[in-house]
Amino acid sequence: MAFASELEASLREFSALGMVELRENGGRPAALEGLSWEIRGTPEQPLLHIWSDSFNVTRRVLAITDHSEQRLALSVERFGRLKPDRLEFVRKDFQRQAREVSRQEFCERLRGVLAQQFPDESVDSLVTGEDLEHSLPGNYARGILHRGSAYSAVLGVGPGESSDTLAKSLAYGLLWIERVRGMSGVRGLVDGLRLILPANSARSVAHFCGALGRNLRVQLFELDAHTDELHEIDAPLAGNVNSWLVPHREFQALLDRAHAALAPIVALAPHGITLHPGQGAIVLRFRGLPFACWDDGQLFLQTRDARKLVSGDARRVLEPWLRELELHRNPLASETRHPLYRAQPERWLEALVREDVTRIDAALDPRFVYAQVFAEAGGEHAILDVLGVTRSGRLAIIELKASEHIHLPLQAADYWLRIRRHLQQDDFQRNGYFPGVVLQSTPPLVYLVAPALRFHPTTGVLLKYLANDLDVVRIGLAESWRRGLRVVMRQ
Repeated sequence: MAFASELEASLREFSALGMVELRENGGRPAALEGLSWEIRGTPEQPLLHIWSDSFNVTRRVLAITDHSEQRLALSVERFGRLKPDRLEFVRKDFQRQAREVSRQEFCERLRGVLAQQFPDESVDSLVTGEDLEHSLPGNYARGILHRGSAYSAVLGVGPGESSDTLAKSLAYGLLWIERVRGMSGVRGLVDGLRLILPANSARSVAHFCGALGRNLRVQLFELDAHTDELHEIDAPLAGNVNSWLVPHREFQALLDRAHAALAPIVALAPHGITLHPGQGAIVLRFRGLPFACWDDGQLFLQTRDARKLVSGDARRVLEPWLRELELHRNPLASETRHPLYRAQPERWLEALVREDVTRIDAALDPRFVYAQVFAEAGGEHAILDVLGVTRSGRLAIIELKASEHIHLPLQAADYWLRIRRHLQQDDFQRNGYFPGVVLQSTPPLVYLVAPALRFHPTTGVLLKYLANDLDVVRIGLAESWRRGLRVVMRQ
């Protein structure tokens, strides 16, 4: 399918979902129902023309950078600008008004709490509104405390916010302090960030603080909902989230047990099927997409909605399903909007990386690429973690993302902290990883890997606040990565 046709189909599908707003670079939205649009230009370099009585823009569309139920985001080119702009179609949220009222009430309450807790400092500009130009959403209270020429940025998380909002609070706090430091009205030193969290929630955020640079002062506070008092939290103590490695020999023993049953199935599509041992079971994936599971001697057909026991000849049962996967989950597939093509893109990307990790960097050792090395890491990671090693023996963390994700740098930092600790304790070679390799004591290297246009615009800002010994390499892939990994950017 030509890109222009894919773009038109995406726009029609998204605009049919209901009330939609149009935003450019986070600017003031316009209602899509009052607009008209058309696609012109060539099939591979389409022009999107959007107009109304008071609004008229034409942009060359470079890529679709996000397509979900809530948002359709486009990377677009405007005449005379060197960097791509961002055009977004966003679904209106009819429940937003009630949430905004609740957040505004929390903002006013927090103003009083801060005035009481820090009587020698003044509270400035405490707000909850969106600032999309600087990637700051409206679900946090943002403000400034100052005393003389000394300033502190403040970001607060109100009661009832989601666990995702809580988990990303430090990332948005760093973006807020960056914003405060750039304000023309702030004429002094912005020396730190004060993060205000609900009671008993600091543990999920504190761990990330261990990966921040020493030149940034971050203070964590929990707000007691009954007394309106702030209690400062010791981040190193609260953030001590335990993790432990699964002995690699356990994975190998599981694969050996299942070999006779699974080898005939793998032979049906040897270039597409991979085996992924876990806690007592093996997941079979086709270009990253789970389709079956071997568990304690039994084979199950696994789809998005169900898990069904396979009885009789497993090859006969699975062969039709594998043919459908080969048709639709194929790098050369013409129907790129088919659910099987679009499902779990990070898993597909992981499969390609594990197939030949030297495509990411020739310095990586192709013999050793591990995933899911942790038995428990204090919670689920939203981003895939792959662990490798360079040819010189330095551990290498590879974080993969197929679309924009603002939390990517801090997720990588979290994994880096855990891997570094296990390296210091000599856990990897004791558990059978990297046999024959003498591991360096140097902290792990981190690769952030995504299509070049899919890195969130704030990635560079967040990276500069991380520790000096956290070495990060950004690897940008060509948009056609499903057809083969090709690096087009390295930073």
